[in-house]
Amino acid sequence: MRNGTRPDARRAWTAAAADPDAGVRRRAAELAPRVGAPPAAPLLALLADAEPLVLEAACWATGEVGASGADGDALVAAVIAAAGHRDPLVREAAVAALGALGDPRGLPAVLAACDDRPAVRRRAVLALAAFDGPEVEAALLAARADPDWQTRQAAEDLTVDD
Repeated sequence: MRNGTRPDARRAWTAAAADPDAGVRRRAAELAPRVGAPPAAPLLALLADAEPLVLEAACWATGEVGASGADGDALVAAVIAAAGHRDPLVREAAVAALGALGDPRGLPAVLAACDDRPAVRRRAVLALAAFDGPEVEAALLAARADPDWQTRQAAEDLTVDD
């Protein structure tokens, strides 16, 4: 029940997002899209979680639910920060979320991720589909020569030769 989430379900989700157990917090992040528009404060807390698996799931959830409303700026900023995390899974999820959000403030982080590990580069190239501009075209052109064949393929799929 995406838009008609019951108040008790939202309260349960909010409590789970603050649970001391990282596994419960991760599951709360995974379930955030089912809450509809989860409260921003718990989602922001998940985006600041010290446990990388929780943070990774929170990035994914933010990409799924979007970053609108009064706390949209904070959500976008938190995902941009996660794009520089030490854990590559977190960086990959953050870059995917930035592509899903399509917020222009996320473009520098997506472009920077084009120089990361292969899995992160692939995700960054796919995220570039949400953006326009000469720097995006240059990044896609460079990705067409990437050593990783999947990154090259993603870039080729997003570009059209005339």
